[in-house]
Amino acid sequence: MVAALLSPPDVSAVDGYVSSYRAEAGYPGVAVAITKGDQVITAKGYGHDSSGAPVTEHTKMAIASVSKSFTALAVRQLADAGELDLDRPVRTYLPDFEVADPRGERITVRHLLNHTSGITDRTLPEKSLPQPNTPAEAVQRARQATLAADPGVQNRYTNTNYHVAGRLVEVVSGENFNAYLKKHIFEPLGMNETVAIDVTPRDLPSDYREGHVYAYGVSVAAAEPHRFVAGSDGVISTAADMARWLAAQQALAPRDGLGWTADERGSLRHSGIWFTGTAGQLLTKSGYGIAVMTNSGVGFGNEGTSGLEDGIADLLDGAVPPEPSSPRLAIDLVLAALTLSSLGLTIRALRRPRRFHKAWQVVRFVPLGVLVALPAMTGLLYGGGRDITFFQLAHYSLPLVVWLGVSSVMNIGVAVVRWRR
Repeated sequence: MVAALLSPPDVSAVDGYVSSYRAEAGYPGVAVAITKGDQVITAKGYGHDSSGAPVTEHTKMAIASVSKSFTALAVRQLADAGELDLDRPVRTYLPDFEVADPRGERITVRHLLNHTSGITDRTLPEKSLPQPNTPAEAVQRARQATLAADPGVQNRYTNTNYHVAGRLVEVVSGENFNAYLKKHIFEPLGMNETVAIDVTPRDLPSDYREGHVYAYGVSVAAAEPHRFVAGSDGVISTAADMARWLAAQQALAPRDGLGWTADERGSLRHSGIWFTGTAGQLLTKSGYGIAVMTNSGVGFGNEGTSGLEDGIADLLDGAVPPEPSSPRLAIDLVLAALTLSSLGLTIRALRRPRRFHKAWQVVRFVPLGVLVALPAMTGLLYGGGRDITFFQLAHYSLPLVVWLGVSSVMNIGVAVVRWRR
């Protein structure tokens, strides 16, 4: 464990709170780092990884979109060195950057970092399209994008902005993006256990253990789906290294809109979600830094780690945090009940004589239509227009896919039988 340099009176309560939260949320493993100013309080692991080994402060875990803070810092470093201007068009430094909209010429570097470029997951479905292998290929793919709004007008979160920012770092610095992070950020901060990758799961380090998906109260080890993550969510770190990162923020002076977001409490934070892990970081107004990583993926009832971060912050500030709770199991049990109900209703329908005209059997294809449209519906309802593939949706909520799949098959079966009668 990273040595405790400070001993707030309530830091011992963090252990109990994290353990309770982990149990309620169904997280197999959690890693936590806490700092005060530029001092490390603690870095520690709880639970186990997918091999059954204990999670420690040295266990490699995905920080997912918390990686965007590192990409933004790389861009800021180049801006501070006079190599680029945040408010000049991206094409000034990256001539290959084009989108299928003439307004794209007005997209500035700052627009990429604060997600106001006008590119969205609806105008470029970055998860559904073929995945690039390098930042250069990601920029080429972005040529398909249209803009949902004028640059600088609307904040619409999409990984594409940070894929392009990663390539911008490469072109301006003359270095490979991941190598730049290692040389100019990881190594200077002593983050020797941290790496950045291009593609999951292909590039994951050999000592990285798979995360988990959750279904019906059970966590199952699973590989992260194939995705391009450089610049957006490709950093793999440890609690020990994230403690060093947080301790450095006092000197790095993070800013809202540049890889961090100000919340309603006046704190700076960024969340991160993979389909097999979740993470988050928080800088409180009282001077604490908190980083959380789990090896349980995003899903219904597990949209991130902000609740755990806020609870830890409350404890550190001497407040009483909310009692740990999670709806994950309840949601999955409801979906299981709906699945069993679909089976029961199908058996009942097959035993009863047909009561309506054959043409009405077309209604039984509605569940299939919902199943086919489910990725788009989930993206709209959950992420305000985020992109997700059907395979990724099965990671997000297997019970939901199973229910609609069973309902679709059963209803189609009934429709066919009754049509023939």
